[in-house]
Amino acid sequence: MLAREADDSWIDTRQRLEAIGEVITWAVFTREFTRKYFLEDVRGKKEMEFLALKQGNSTLTEYTSKFVELVKFYPHYSKETTEFSKCIKSENEWCPEFKRVMGYQQIRRFAELVNSCQIYEEDIIAHSAYYKSLNKKRGKTTS
Repeated sequence: MLAREADDSWIDTRQRLEAIGEVITWAVFTREFTRKYFLEDVRGKKEMEFLALKQGNSTLTEYTSKFVELVKFYPHYSKETTEFSKCIKSENEWCPEFKRVMGYQQIRRFAELVNSCQIYEEDIIAHSAYYKSLNKKRGKTTS
């Protein structure tokens, strides 16, 4: 029943938009879907949550996942500036270590930036584990 109602709703919406000459793109669909299924106060709360989002103690993967979830509710990114704006927002909210290492690279494609940071984060974790095991071994041989 719900699927049929959703189909009918989309058909009505599409006909209304086409009647006023609007081209139906993915962006138009997502805009209309968000308007229909996320009440304005919920969108406002999600937008505020996005604006307040910081990496804090989260891993980069956790932060990025939350970022991608919430950015959908931030309507102020234009199609032309989205990639740049997402990169700048992310970089400004990262922990200082990521800012130092990744910020100077000036990567302005969001997926590329996230991928580079995840590789760096995994490398840090791997090196940390290696040095911990090395120190344990050294501690055992000197005891």
